[in-house]
Amino acid sequence: MPVATSGLHHVTAIGGDPQRNVDFYLRTLGLRLVKTTVNFDDPGTYHLYYGDECGRPGSLLTFFPWRGVPGGRRGAGQATTTAFSVPEGSIGWWKQHLEEAGVETSGVRTSDGEEALSFRDPDGLAISLVAHPQGDPRDPWDTPQVPAEHAIRGLYSVTLSVHSEDATAGMFTDGLGLRFTGRRENRLRFEAGDGGPGTIVDVEVNPGSPQGLVAGGTVHHVAWRVPDGATQRAWREELVGKGVEVTSILDRQYFRSIYFREPAGTLLEIATEDGGFTTDEPLLELGKELKLPPWLEPQREQIEAVLPRLHLPDENNPDVAANVAEREGASE
Repeated sequence: MPVATSGLHHVTAIGGDPQRNVDFYLRTLGLRLVKTTVNFDDPGTYHLYYGDECGRPGSLLTFFPWRGVPGGRRGAGQATTTAFSVPEGSIGWWKQHLEEAGVETSGVRTSDGEEALSFRDPDGLAISLVAHPQGDPRDPWDTPQVPAEHAIRGLYSVTLSVHSEDATAGMFTDGLGLRFTGRRENRLRFEAGDGGPGTIVDVEVNPGSPQGLVAGGTVHHVAWRVPDGATQRAWREELVGKGVEVTSILDRQYFRSIYFREPAGTLLEIATEDGGFTTDEPLLELGKELKLPPWLEPQREQIEAVLPRLHLPDENNPDVAANVAEREGASE
């Protein structure tokens, strides 16, 4: 019996201009910026975490935003769509809201009781909003632009594109402990734990699709959650025993991670649920200031010199606006 995940932890994508990224995800989608840090492997680049009030695992979409990054190519060996969960009956509100913000949307699609609305972020990342009859008990982040009754509850699912299903399906069932729950045309669905929002991966089989290229506007990796380090270590040993190439355990400050690829090429992560984003700043202050891990703190001056300044458009939090104004005044 393999070690099994209870669901998604986060999805990490590559974006372009960091300010444009912040504006879209805070103002247009109504998420909270729960951590402003850097890519630990490339500290001259931000790592921005968006989620619910405290950045619970399963609510998180994160970005490495690079100005001028070349665009990627969606295709096989990639996570090609990231879906968020929204309340039943909210899709009409979202369609109007996005179109008023200048975002082109798809028509509303209905399947098996789910309503879905698709669009792309400013860098071309494919996103869907899914409303579903089973409901979602997770608490939203409430903003003036996106009121709580319509707000995103967290991740709903990810879609992976592959040329052939067998090896990837085997990895999900035998390597991640997911359950195969159905097929519709060329799409297979797998779910973790008890199923439902935040536990789903859809595998889309397209033998003739191009191979994906990870760059701007594409997903870098998909992370699944595990409760603690002991479970993660056991899982790593199990994967290695099956011949999977797995990284060592890496300290990501707010969780610990291991990485490996599923057979089609998508980079997967197993991240611990312990830790959290309040380890280095209080809940009410999340995301306001650049946070660095202890091993990068001695380089703060050099890192801040190369990072573009971010202006946080969090109009429902006067403290954030005052903080930005204070910094701007001090620099004049």
